[in-house]
Amino acid sequence: MSTTQVVRPAGAGHETLYVLLLCLIILAVAGTVVALHGEPQQVAALPSHQLDARRDLSAAEQGIYADLRVTLDEIHLLQQEQSALPTPEQLAEEGFAPFAQDASSVSRGDHRWQLLAPAAYLGLSQVPSVSGSLLMRVQGSEPDIWLNRTQDLGAPSDLTDQALIAAGWQQVVAQFDAGVTRQHRH
Repeated sequence: MSTTQVVRPAGAGHETLYVLLLCLIILAVAGTVVALHGEPQQVAALPSHQLDARRDLSAAEQGIYADLRVTLDEIHLLQQEQSALPTPEQLAEEGFAPFAQDASSVSRGDHRWQLLAPAAYLGLSQVPSVSGSLLMRVQGSEPDIWLNRTQDLGAPSDLTDQALIAAGWQQVVAQFDAGVTRQHRH
């Protein structure tokens, strides 16, 4: 007489359930840690006469803004050599953007640059729908850049903040918040 004993394989149902339960616990703990350590993103509101360089400018305006900030160092060097601010024509001859007339400057609004007294550069946009007109007051090491998107704009006669604001100009500011840089507190 021979007896046959059938051995059934162990089911993976319980083990799968335990693994899934462990994964859910890990995800819940990780989510709780992230929620407790996260910082709320706060964007400081700007006054109505200011624009954020990252959020409020078109791509063409951002490019010109960046070029003006970079070219300011060269303007200061040329100013020290000549004892006067270089003209836009001199800056264009040296190939400094945005003063140089090239394909990039044409695609960014084809600005016509001029030097205003006492120390400001005005770039009047020929295509305001692409980029507004820009004004850079040269004061110290940081540029003071203003934007006006008005059609057929003329050169302002008064370059004070109040006069520019009254004429529709908006100051471009670089605002650094948690969206730009991360702050690590150790």
